[in-house]
Amino acid sequence: MSGIVGGAFTNTGTILVLFILLVIVSCACMRGFGI
Repeated sequence: MSGIVGGAFTNTGTILVLFILLVIVSCACMRGFGI
């Protein structure tokens, strides 16, 4: 059971990290282009 929960937690964590990076890059691009 812990293996399934751990796998789901890792998958969610990875998606969360990618989403945060995407937001940071988007903000950086907007500031860079002066939008």
